[in-house]
Amino acid sequence: MKISGARMVIESLKKEGVKTVFGYPGGAIMNVYDELYKQSDIQHVLNRHEQASVHAAEGFAKNSGEVGVAIVTSGPGFTNAVTGLANAYMDSTPMVVISGQVPMSLIGTDAFQEIDAVGISRACTKHNYLVTDAKQLPEIFKEAFHIARTGRPGPVHIDIPKDVTAQIEDFEYPDYVDIPTYRPENRGDIEAIKTAVEAIKASEQPLLYLGGGVVKSNSSGLVRKIAEQTGIPAVETLMARGVMGADNPLLISMLGMHGSYAANIAMSETDLVISLGARFDDRVTGKLSEFAKDAKVIHIDIDPSSIDKLVDVDYPIIGDLNFVLSDMLPLLTDIDSEKFADWRETINNNDKLHPLSYEKKEDILKPQQVIEKIGEMLGDNANITTDVGQHQMWTAQFYPFTRGRQFNTSGGLGTMGYGFPGAIGVKVADPNRVSINVTGDGSILMNIQELMTAVEYKIPVINVILNNNYLGMVRQWQTLFYEDRLSETDLSVQPDFIKVAESFGGIGYRVATIEEFEEAIRDAVEKNIVAIIEVAVDRRENVMPMVPAGGSLYNMMLK
Repeated sequence: MKISGARMVIESLKKEGVKTVFGYPGGAIMNVYDELYKQSDIQHVLNRHEQASVHAAEGFAKNSGEVGVAIVTSGPGFTNAVTGLANAYMDSTPMVVISGQVPMSLIGTDAFQEIDAVGISRACTKHNYLVTDAKQLPEIFKEAFHIARTGRPGPVHIDIPKDVTAQIEDFEYPDYVDIPTYRPENRGDIEAIKTAVEAIKASEQPLLYLGGGVVKSNSSGLVRKIAEQTGIPAVETLMARGVMGADNPLLISMLGMHGSYAANIAMSETDLVISLGARFDDRVTGKLSEFAKDAKVIHIDIDPSSIDKLVDVDYPIIGDLNFVLSDMLPLLTDIDSEKFADWRETINNNDKLHPLSYEKKEDILKPQQVIEKIGEMLGDNANITTDVGQHQMWTAQFYPFTRGRQFNTSGGLGTMGYGFPGAIGVKVADPNRVSINVTGDGSILMNIQELMTAVEYKIPVINVILNNNYLGMVRQWQTLFYEDRLSETDLSVQPDFIKVAESFGGIGYRVATIEEFEEAIRDAVEKNIVAIIEVAVDRRENVMPMVPAGGSLYNMMLK
């Protein structure tokens, strides 16, 4: 059939099974929005800022495992979306972002709202396209979704000039994709897997190092089976929280800059690192020359460029964790879990020596108490999203995550303002669970306009603001490393968050005790509407333990 390029965009999304898109219209993308208006199969969520549209699409993708989709216009519409693209790229999130562009005849003329979107997005996308003919659209969309969701997932950008969306051409959507230069290796080399298994059997103090790739590949069940079968303890990165489950006796905790004492010491003393879908990020490794320096390294990853990038790997395996771990599991059946009993006992003793803890006060709430109370009240029934800062680390440390995809945060890019729109996307993907955004008084103001989006579409996100009247994490660094010179981190002048919530049509609570907080959470969940719960917390509380930047994991500041 002959249809316009704009309708091809909509029909292509339908072919890919897309039910929800997030976006913000404008001149260059108006033809596509006109076609959106004419159909009812795809829901469009109108965010109040393009950055929020891309963050919401990412929250949807992170929670569902499906490809998230955002649509923006040219010029500032696209540049506003770049932070979201970069965030998704750093966190390996499958997304397709569609942008409008000025007509072909105006490209390169500095036309109104023209920007080199493809040039800008090249550094923060897995792949990108400038569509020059409507005939290309079906194949490009098929390729874009394939690239976004396969191999190491990531965002793909499609830039479409306005005159291309107006062209009338034949539409036939491809049945398959054949990209000779893009064929991710899914099945790991069986001989390499066997060699890695022999290394595990020969080790005395092995450690499972779990990264976000375990979540992306939906491999949590396999990882738990391997840990249970072998008795090998595990540490999780920030992006892997929930993989093992909070009550799993083989889970030590999170490791890294704000990881637990037991987790960081275990990584420092292990003789074999078994890295599953992790990329040895600097926030995890600390000083590279001291990181697990007496250990051999097994690294299993879908992305060959991640292997040997930062840490020398002794046993590299390129492949999808689902395939590799399925091949590995039967080869590990003859390992007696008691072999590692002494190693587990050493780790348990270290955990008892310096557990994750905090000192409660009578006159002010500690932020850790608030996180624990959310976990106690909602547990597995909540999906937790965070912004970036101290509240992010406290949430990672103290919430009892039970499953992969329960925790949704900005990891690699560390984007303040991600939390609220991300939580909106999570709620759209999983409407039957409570969506909580744990945020700070700095982060919430980055995208607070999304209160209008959440109210309009009846997406009941509960925003818990841990208010310490500071840019907390920056303040912590200034206190510890800059002799407490608090340069531009005091946020004592603030809006009335309760009135802000109410003015948008939501509900607001201001609490100062744990009893008041419990009552507010219960009421917000029962009312099932958009909410802000402002919690006054200890202004000077620090996130501990802490490994100073560039320091070794075993040299932690404990208090």
